[in-house]
Amino acid sequence: MKMDEKKETKEVKKEGEDKQTPEGTGEGDKYETTPIIERAREEREKLEAAVKAQREENDRTEKIMARKALGGESPAGDKPESKEESPHEYRVRINKEMAEGKTEFGN
Repeated sequence: MKMDEKKETKEVKKEGEDKQTPEGTGEGDKYETTPIIERAREEREKLEAAVKAQREENDRTEKIMARKALGGESPAGDKPESKEESPHEYRVRINKEMAEGKTEFGN
């Protein structure tokens, strides 16, 4: 009995595989049965949604940047960055000070 049941189920599967879906029933590939106009409308709606999302993101970013620019950052309490003088810059500064009489290295 078990052998007969297995054969029957195999045959049923083979019959189901040979079955083709008729057009217009909603089965199968969506784009084969959907007219070009419908696909174009779907794509347009997707693009419109993407553009709307991008505009909202741009507006949000613009507000953040404006808040940063107008709010500013106060340098109060910050230590000024110290820059080390190069030997050339030091020589130029000392020569200038000596010429103006501010430094008495050479006198």
